[in-house]
This record gives sequence, structure tokens and C-alpha cells, in this order.
Amino acid sequence: MKKIQNNSNNKRWMVLVMLTLIFCHLSLSPARAQQCGIENTAFKSGERLTYDLYFNWKFVWFKVGQATMNTDLTTFDGKKAWRSSLVTGGNKKLDKFFTMRDTLLSYCNPDLSPLYFRKGAREGKRYYVDELWYSYPQSTCKLRMHRIDADGEEHWKDARYKDCIYDMMSIFLRARNFNAASMKEGDKIPLPISDAKRLSNSWLQFRGRETFKVDDTKEKFRCLVFSFIEREDGKNRELIRFYVTDDQNHIPVRLDLNLNFGSAKAFLKNYKGVRSEMTSKIK
Repeated sequence: MKKIQNNSNNKRWMVLVMLTLIFCHLSLSPARAQQCGIENTAFKSGERLTYDLYFNWKFVWFKVGQATMNTDLTTFDGKKAWRSSLVTGGNKKLDKFFTMRDTLLSYCNPDLSPLYFRKGAREGKRYYVDELWYSYPQSTCKLRMHRIDADGEEHWKDARYKDCIYDMMSIFLRARNFNAASMKEGDKIPLPISDAKRLSNSWLQFRGRETFKVDDTKEKFRCLVFSFIEREDGKNRELIRFYVTDDQNHIPVRLDLNLNFGSAKAFLKNYKGVRSEMTSKIK
């Protein structure tokens, strides 16, 4: 098998594993923080999620590693904040085909409006770093962007937007708090996200409800199904389809990721420290 060369699209599937998922440096205007925030009813401090990661190569599925996501209530810049980290570890035996070494860190305000985001990604022999700092002057969303390329060259950029902007981790925490009770299949939720290079025109689309069984544990869950879609060069592309428990926790139990050179999946393996009873679990 030929060695797979990861590219810039690889970072998105971590994403939103998770999925995607984490938060900025600032002084917030209370009104703006409220507009960019959302009430958290889905998780509590101490939540721990673990996923098995698989990659499809020529119709064969390989287990390529695990991902862990930890969420805690802590402080950032002297203020109370949510800290969320996502760490992926690849299987060394398969590194020559598919390398995954990503670490994502994010801080958010208690209302989940983002504060800071950092991603360190190893893709093949390449390693790069993205950082975002958020501030909210005069009811706008200002981003301070920093990127270190694989060759070590640094890039700094500032941008200001009228709308709220998110990163691949803060958008994950925000999406877990949507109330799907009144949603209809096909409904869309605009969610623009940014990295240190560009802003993406993206949204979530509600796909309806399905039952999903986790193979290893044999547990069954009633799930809400969403697609994360990005529009680029005049075309819509589904980057991730994810299944979250149809209960108050909205824990992702499955993610299907579409890559340029194949597909990948993430399946929930373990969970602990969840906020509410897992009423979506089918006994």
C-alpha cells in the first residue's frame, strides 16, 4: 500500500470528532458574550469521553488509534472558564499508512462563547500549529490568528466580524446544547468556523433520528443525526455526519468522516462523568 499523504482537510475530521473539539484570551462585552454564548445543559466538569478511530483503505477498515476528550471547569486569564482538550493517538504499526497525532485545546466562557483555541497537528512528517484568540470589542467578534507552518515560518493575522465565529472545538460544545425537540429533518443551523488561515462558510443540517449500536459494548442508543457541511468553490461538501445521544447529554457516539482520499469513523468506547442520566440508552 502506498503511503497516504495527509493534507489540510485531515484536520477537520479531528474535529469535530469530535470530533472535533475548547476556547480564547479577552475582555468580553457582557452583551456580546450573551449573543455568542448558549446555556450549557449538556455536560459538567469532569466529563471523559474515549473513542476508537478507524480508517478505510481500499474497502478494508483499519483501527488506527484512539481519541480522548476531557472537559473541566477551570480558569483562564484569571476568570472562570471551560477547558476542553482532544488528544488523538495513532497505532504505530499503521503510521506508514495513516498518521494521527493531533492535540486540540480550547477555553470558553461559562456560556460557551470561545476565548482561545490551539491545535498542534502532525500529518505524516509535517507538524503545524494553529492558534486563535477571541475578543469582542463594540459588539463585534475579533480574531487574532497565529499559525506556524511545517517549515517553521510564522504567520499573524487579525480579522473582525459582525457575526459570532467559532473554532472546531467550541462549535462542538455549542452543538451539544442545541434543543432538537422542535427541529425538522432538513433544518439548517449556520455555524461559521475559523482556523488560523481562513473562515469557512459552514452549517449543521439535521438528518433526523436513528438507533445506533456500539459494536464493542453492544449498547444501543437513540440518536439525533447531524451533518456538518462546508461550502467551498461553489459546492457543498459533507465533512462529517455525527450521531449524538437523544437525551440531555448529547454525547457523540459515532462520527462518519469524508476525506479526499477515503473515509474514517470514530466510535464511542467509554464515557464517564456525564451530567445527566443516559435516557437514550436502549436496555
